[in-house]
Amino acid sequence: QVQLVESGGGLVQPGGSLRLSCAASRNIFSFDAMGWYRQTPGKQRELVAAITTGGSTNYADSVKGRFTISRDNAKNTVYLQMNSLKPEDTAVYYCKAHRLNDYWGQGTQVIVSS
Repeated sequence: QVQLVESGGGLVQPGGSLRLSCAASRNIFSFDAMGWYRQTPGKQRELVAAITTGGSTNYADSVKGRFTISRDNAKNTVYLQMNSLKPEDTAVYYCKAHRLNDYWGQGTQVIVSS
């Protein structure tokens, strides 16, 4: 059973930064890709950023230039560095890992508000 544990969410003012972490219960290279998604009430979960085993990344247009996905292989952890945060970034952020199946974390709340 794969476990993904997110952390790092919280309340931040517009223009601020947060770093989310997703710790996996097994070697992250065992997954084809890992990513961050977000969801707000009444909306579908959307891709924010993803990274493949080979290191390729892709981002939602709305976060390009502000968010960066990275990983620490030794810690089996994927990060999402979020800079220049906007109120519209407010959401529950979920980590996902994919290898034959999708595995999800429990989510971490990010609130961007003054």
